Amino acid sequence: MVVRRQERLTDPRCDDTVMGLQLAMPNGSEPPAFLPGQYVRLAAGEDQPSAYFSIASAPRERADGYTFFVKCQGAAASALCAIRRGERVRVQGPMGKGFRIDDWRGRDIYLIGVGTGIAPLRSIWREILPRRADYGRIAIYAGFRTPLHRLLTDELDALAGEGIEVSVTLEIGGESWDGPIGYVQHQIARDRPSGENAIAVLSGMNAMVEACRALLLELGFAEERILTNHG
Repeated sequence: MVVRRQERLTDPRCDDTVMGLQLAMPNGSEPPAFLPGQYVRLAAGEDQPSAYFSIASAPRERADGYTFFVKCQGAAASALCAIRRGERVRVQGPMGKGFRIDDWRGRDIYLIGVGTGIAPLRSIWREILPRRADYGRIAIYAGFRTPLHRLLTDELDALAGEGIEVSVTLEIGGESWDGPIGYVQHQIARDRPSGENAIAVLSGMNAMVEACRALLLELGFAEERILTNHG
């Protein structure tokens, strides 16, 4: 595949750079089909190291290629951040079981992720949007380190108009931030969502995933309905 678009997602003043990378087929055809939550292995050339990245775009957007969020740390990610539009990227996949979201119709859906872990969650919410009425309550809990680390601010803000609730929690707030401070599990504990007819999808650091899993079980979520995109 080739690079169609590349843009910085974190604030230019942020020490941690996250790039949005859109890849397309060189002949203009559609890339292989996938499910929300699946991932691929990317390398910036045949002789470059590779790493796994979740697909951040929706299956219904496949005609435009795949979108990824790349944190520019480590050999493979740094090489991907350095490539330019039109250059080739080696892609293996899609891989992983993904999520069959049609099976979730009629249920409440909670999407919980931190940092670039929101990538597979974005694939879910963008796939759901045209059929929003088929689902119950949909809430996104996103966590970032500081205001400069926030991703997709405008897109997340716009989801309120689509009937999707969004809660953003920052680990470190600052004078410009008047929202929740701490970790996403703290905000979930305050909101106490019902797990009676719900699906929860967790994506991010292992410590966050395990803390949220334990909390959701306490709130009555069925263990088999607490999902991750890697297990």
